[in-house]
Amino acid sequence: MDHATTYHLGNDQNPTATQAEATAPTVERIRRVDETSQGCRRDQKRPEEISTCADASNAFLTCSFLPKLKDNETLQGCKKFKRLERDFYQSLSDLAKHYLIDPKPSQQYGYPYNMALAVHDLQQQLKNKTRDWEEIRLIRDKAKVYFTSEERYNTEATLYYIPVMPLYRLSKEKKYKKAFQLLLSVYSYLYHIVDIPYYRQEASYLYWMYDMLEQWATEDDETEDSLRFLAETKYAEWVGNCMEKKIYNPLNLQHFENRLQQFKAKDHFDGKCLKVAKTAIDLFVNFPNSNIFRNAQACSNDTNNDEEDDENCENMVTMGQYISFCADAKGCLFDQLFQSVNNELQEYGQMEEPVIIKHFNGSNVRQNNLEFEHQIFDLIKDLIDLMNEF
Repeated sequence: MDHATTYHLGNDQNPTATQAEATAPTVERIRRVDETSQGCRRDQKRPEEISTCADASNAFLTCSFLPKLKDNETLQGCKKFKRLERDFYQSLSDLAKHYLIDPKPSQQYGYPYNMALAVHDLQQQLKNKTRDWEEIRLIRDKAKVYFTSEERYNTEATLYYIPVMPLYRLSKEKKYKKAFQLLLSVYSYLYHIVDIPYYRQEASYLYWMYDMLEQWATEDDETEDSLRFLAETKYAEWVGNCMEKKIYNPLNLQHFENRLQQFKAKDHFDGKCLKVAKTAIDLFVNFPNSNIFRNAQACSNDTNNDEEDDENCENMVTMGQYISFCADAKGCLFDQLFQSVNNELQEYGQMEEPVIIKHFNGSNVRQNNLEFEHQIFDLIKDLIDLMNEF
């Protein structure tokens, strides 16, 4: 994966991982992780209408053809197709109202081609008009047929690792005292409300990754490089423990708005601090108590096979593995951490991401969306960029 790092999981993309750049990223760039291996995503290519040029000499070749009907056990095997059609078009109507789209008339084509045509049109419209749309499915639940839709925020296989040591270095600069206090409130918001894991907490993924790197260094022969690496590791632990006490202080949240109102930007760095802080407090106000894992899709629910579900979960990169506070985003320690995380996560076949699944079966459809996820991930990217400057 890459740092603030990327898996390409768009609507039309397979889960094959692309190779991360071999050269070390610049300080101001967000680095990305190698992508996952092939086989974790569905093929989402859809049939397209085919037509030739209008001036073709053969009249037959000037025709446009409707999408080819594929075999479908659920539809073809249902004898009570009249009831099926009724449920289908009722669910289609509910889905269209929810997403504000206008389905193409299809009922005149007769069963089951009318449904295939309607689904094809629906997929095209959702793909073009809905930002986070991933897929739709037609579900047969006992005697009822209805649509479900999946909306997914694409994290692009990025490592969202927020460095803490730059904040510590900032605290030692007298001219940036106000900027430090303001960013301390931002870190506290991400720590307490957004619930981002902290690398000095034993339950976090990075705690064990750092511990593993330290053990490896301890087992190596004592050389100047290994001793320097161990010293860097111990220093990262000390700074992490020290800064966690400051970030944990709830007064940072209580004084957040006041610090923002009194802050006056004196240079370019101050200006970027102010922008990040404004974004954070807007999220704090508009999405109270929303944490980054609120829509995490834990594992696949596509199958009724418990063993297969367990296997899917074990083969998945969790959000807690690619979102975290870290020690620093540069230096030998981070280079080793980045390589180790890269090597481990690229072995997984799936990636946990924020997902919303909506059921159009006659019940009330939730009006929730992934707007918070868009804004919080943008904030984290901007914060990483900012702290990598210091």
